[in-house]
Amino acid sequence: MELRDKVAMITGGARIGQVVARALASRGCSLALTYRGSRDTAEATASAAKAAGVNAVALRADAVDESQVRAAVLETAKSLGRLDILINMASIYVKTPNPTASDWSAALDSNAKSAFLFSINAAPIMKKSGGGRIVNFSDWLPTSGRPHYKDYIPYFTSKAAVAALTQSLAVEFAPDILVNAIAPAAKGTVFQQLSEAIPGFAEMSAAANPLGRVGDPETDIAPVAVFLASDDSRYVTGETIHVDGGQHIPRYNSKPADLQVFE
Repeated sequence: MELRDKVAMITGGARIGQVVARALASRGCSLALTYRGSRDTAEATASAAKAAGVNAVALRADAVDESQVRAAVLETAKSLGRLDILINMASIYVKTPNPTASDWSAALDSNAKSAFLFSINAAPIMKKSGGGRIVNFSDWLPTSGRPHYKDYIPYFTSKAAVAALTQSLAVEFAPDILVNAIAPAAKGTVFQQLSEAIPGFAEMSAAANPLGRVGDPETDIAPVAVFLASDDSRYVTGETIHVDGGQHIPRYNSKPADLQVFE
């Protein structure tokens, strides 16, 4: 229970976000879960956390609206007494063969601007509590330029921006707040959608990974998030940790045998 008496805010995040929330709650951490659309997932996760013996609230907030972000952060501190950990997971997946300026703006706003807004509004409250941790979620692909992902240029650019933001905030908030990022390759919401839409996608993804499998949110991703949220990471800041089974390794050939299924 190394996070007992700590409070974490998790922004957005569907499947992986729920798993990270459960992992934090199992270690005694109270939770504030933000959502933009349906309240059901956030409420279900909050209810599960309460059943595990910790406080939890679900808060509606559009992650790109600064007034709503500020209100959610203040409500978290009011309802739960403090704020120690921020997990920035609010994100959208933009896929289009002919990206427009609108697609570009949507990706950068939802994936990078949201992390920036939550971070700068949470930091003052964290400092009042004695410091804290910010964990952003990036992606393993922005530095890889894989040929079968050409339709995702706005998305991957926005996730690269998250990695840059992580380093900038790490310097800006030091030494009170440690800021790191996770770049996962795992069975999240988008992976599930692609697996259902493309026959054999899951098998091809596993075969293209050096470890021969796709990451599991519960056993592979959540433990790293807990590490970065805990005192065990006290000398780690400004890092983007690839939790992807080695998928990002330069020049590793992850090109699938049949590119057509990705088109």
